[in-house]
Amino acid sequence: MHLVPTQEEVLALLRQTGALREGLFEYPNGRIANHHLQMPLAFRNYQVMRTLSVGLSRRVRANAEIRAVIPDLSVVAPATGGLPVAFGLCEALRARRVYWAERENENEPLRFRQFLEQERSEKVLLCDDILRSGRKLKELKNLCAANGVEVVGLAVVVFQPNPDMEDLGDVPLFYLAKLNSLFKSAADTFAGFKPGQVPIKIWV
Repeated sequence: MHLVPTQEEVLALLRQTGALREGLFEYPNGRIANHHLQMPLAFRNYQVMRTLSVGLSRRVRANAEIRAVIPDLSVVAPATGGLPVAFGLCEALRARRVYWAERENENEPLRFRQFLEQERSEKVLLCDDILRSGRKLKELKNLCAANGVEVVGLAVVVFQPNPDMEDLGDVPLFYLAKLNSLFKSAADTFAGFKPGQVPIKIWV
């Protein structure tokens, strides 16, 4: 495997671990896709998680502006999917620290734990395992901006954009693989659809 894994190597690794699945999958918003990513199946293998984190860190480090601030850089993620990536990136980059935002329940906004205060003018790298709609990262980016924090980049293992992708601004985006999935409203519009085939409902 290359020092920075290629698109093909990353997708092969995700298939091998069962994290990348192909078929028909119905997401909570009603859209049906031909791929589903369940990244914990890859991250439960420490060596796989480390390979992906180190590869992603090398993409980030190639950016001269971010490379210059790494000693003072904080890696920030939304819980829980982004946590393995955040810790792996922080270790590989030798960044300053890592912390995360979470929500009490699905209807609550992202927030940091009590007494965790961001420093004004702090430079942060936001990360997650997958970028689909971008809603979580946009919410986290806005939370950081409201605290006077500078977001210098976004890093994800897999970029799987859907048709409702949020505008994340002009912040640099780093990823190891891009998955061009099809998102449709009806299962029978997919090539290879078999009569009676029912999409697997995705809940997490």
